[in-house]
Amino acid sequence: MSTFPEGRLSSVTDASQDELQALQLKRLKWTLDHAYNNVPMYTKKFDDAGVHPSDLQDLSDLSKFPYTTKQDLRDNYPYGTFAVPMEQVVRIHASSGTTGKPTVVGYTKGDIDRWADVVARSIWAAGGSAKDIVHVAYGYGLFTGGLGAHYGAEKLGCTVIPMSGGQTEKQVQLIQDFKPDIIMVTPSYCLNIADEFERQGIDPRTSSLRVGIFGAEPWTNAMRTEIEERMGMDAVDIYGLSEIMGPGVAQEFVSTKDGPTIWEDCFYPEIVDRELLMPIDDGEEGELVFTSLVKEAMPVIRYRTRDLTKLLPGSESVMRRMEKITGRSDDMMIIRGVNVFPTQIEEQILKIDDLSPHYQIEISREGNLDSLTVNVEVRGNDVNDGVRDEAARILQHQVKTIIGVSAEVNVRGVGEVVRSLGKAQRVVDLRQRS
Repeated sequence: MSTFPEGRLSSVTDASQDELQALQLKRLKWTLDHAYNNVPMYTKKFDDAGVHPSDLQDLSDLSKFPYTTKQDLRDNYPYGTFAVPMEQVVRIHASSGTTGKPTVVGYTKGDIDRWADVVARSIWAAGGSAKDIVHVAYGYGLFTGGLGAHYGAEKLGCTVIPMSGGQTEKQVQLIQDFKPDIIMVTPSYCLNIADEFERQGIDPRTSSLRVGIFGAEPWTNAMRTEIEERMGMDAVDIYGLSEIMGPGVAQEFVSTKDGPTIWEDCFYPEIVDRELLMPIDDGEEGELVFTSLVKEAMPVIRYRTRDLTKLLPGSESVMRRMEKITGRSDDMMIIRGVNVFPTQIEEQILKIDDLSPHYQIEISREGNLDSLTVNVEVRGNDVNDGVRDEAARILQHQVKTIIGVSAEVNVRGVGEVVRSLGKAQRVVDLRQRS
């Protein structure tokens, strides 16, 4: 294995564009060479595409190299994408594998250290410091969320409460007793915690929590407002995916809340046209593609994330931001020819005062036509049937006129929509069961 070209920026916030690009080019050359020489999948991919690592002379030359997909990783399950011997791999993580084999990710000690660095940087950008207590309610285990957050918080010098997900009553107890400053959790599960506070007769706004760092699922700015008002804290977005590293690929600054800043010294982003798969300019919406710049055990070249966003100029750093992701091509539903994302429906739900953000979408088939049903909870136990019916009518109308698809709406009682203990399952496709 060739030696990783460490290199560092003088500072995240005051680095120049030239300094950043010089470091990116140095690390990208090393990554392509490392992948080509040590991962048979990339040797074949590059050879088939007629490219060689030496063809990269400028950052724009990356577009000559082939993409990597989730299927590529599954085809090489479990360790076929590793670029180092197993004795150098100190940890394994894997995706949930809900649609087949999981995607497996390996880390060297150096990878773990650099991952901790970017998560520590992310917590710092969210307003955290070594003085803070961090309550980690992401799941621990093969999912990268819990341990990624944990190591990063420790690297920053924080005190860590490794609570993991679930046991919602205990979550509230520990928040009340241990008085953490920061919580790291999925936004949907944070709302479950808020509900539990209220069930116990405690105003969640009186807790010690100052900042919530939310990731692992798409969420809207309307959801941000809901959380901030109910919890009395700042809610900021952290972005990551296991194939690239885990949480900490990008982080929203609490000072701006204008979309996650990509830590471009470690992860090189591109936006490509969803159909033509050609790079497009910053500011145009397309599919987000990442190339790792600092990974030893499992370098990833031009990985298609399926996340839909735009690249935007940096605000707190020379590093670019990405527009807040509210959908991914994998989540897109096509209902009678109309493209629909769950977050579009979430946005309409949160405009109606009598509806809560707890919802689930069902897709079924009636004859040859697909049908959409939205099951959503009422806000509060004392709402009468007339108010429920009116809220359902309004939501049905908004979904039809704004999104362009007809939907049946069922307004359920409090607690009658399935709650998540981690990532929310927003869509249930009943067509697959028929």
